[in-house]
Amino acid sequence: MTATPTETLITVFGGSGFLGRHVVRALAKRGYRIRVAVRRPDLAFYLQPAGQVGQIHAVQANLRHPASVDAAVRDADVVVNLVGILFERARQRFDTVQAFGAEACALSAAAHGARLVHISAIGADEQSRSHYARSKAVGEKLVRAAVPGATILRPSIVFGPEDAFFNRFAAIARLAPALPLIGGGHTRFQPVFAGDVAAAVVAAIEGRATPGAVYELGGPSVRSFKELMQYLLATIERRRLLLPIPFALAKLPAFFLQFLPTPLLTPDQVELLRHDNVVSEEAKLARRTLDGLGITPTTMEAVVPSYLHRFRKAGQFRVRSI
Repeated sequence: MTATPTETLITVFGGSGFLGRHVVRALAKRGYRIRVAVRRPDLAFYLQPAGQVGQIHAVQANLRHPASVDAAVRDADVVVNLVGILFERARQRFDTVQAFGAEACALSAAAHGARLVHISAIGADEQSRSHYARSKAVGEKLVRAAVPGATILRPSIVFGPEDAFFNRFAAIARLAPALPLIGGGHTRFQPVFAGDVAAAVVAAIEGRATPGAVYELGGPSVRSFKELMQYLLATIERRRLLLPIPFALAKLPAFFLQFLPTPLLTPDQVELLRHDNVVSEEAKLARRTLDGLGITPTTMEAVVPSYLHRFRKAGQFRVRSI
């Protein structure tokens, strides 16, 4: 007999992050019991109002410590791994978090007989010059070795109210006279709404995804980096110079910017920008996309203006000429 949502316990690693809050909210609405595994449980208490009393519970877990991972997975029916980093720090390295951390989740899931949904990224490639992309690919490989039936989801750039893409560039545009177009701004992206990625996680949990398959998640439109910056500026109603910078030249400022507490650009991200970040034709043909999961992709226009209005000169209000 199939277990009901209220009988199903799901452990979500990284549930307090940007994407995590959307996933936890989607699971709570479906009635699942949720164990949020994070390094700082005290910073995940804000998730509890997303569910009923006792439905969402935060526990301490660190992917560098297998014992804590195993404790967080114990008795769970499903494990969802959302943990990822965009840049490295002394105690957070790409391989540690996105490769061996992913393996730790998968090994614990296998040991406890739990199903696994793993979040990777479009562009994961063991041959890439980007360390980020290589670590994502190695993580996928290790996950498949431990749990052959794991569902792997590869989103493009994810947007939403707390995203690190549109919010970051809008903040820069509020102060700087120009926005950089690395490589001329020709790199193509297929931004996907965080809520749609969360819906894909739910679909995988509920058996609407092929076990062991890789799904590539992108929004309804493909835009170049330049087009995204033009859309951003139009949305926040600001005029800024768009300055093309060759890849080779971008490496120099990126070297220094990577040492900021929250880097605006790193050399590794420059390498990532050399390649398009869009859903592949193979994924489309196999229907291993949002559409294949029965999810209609949400447009940027339906969501982005609702959280970028704070970057306008008059906020959410219009300045009317008299």
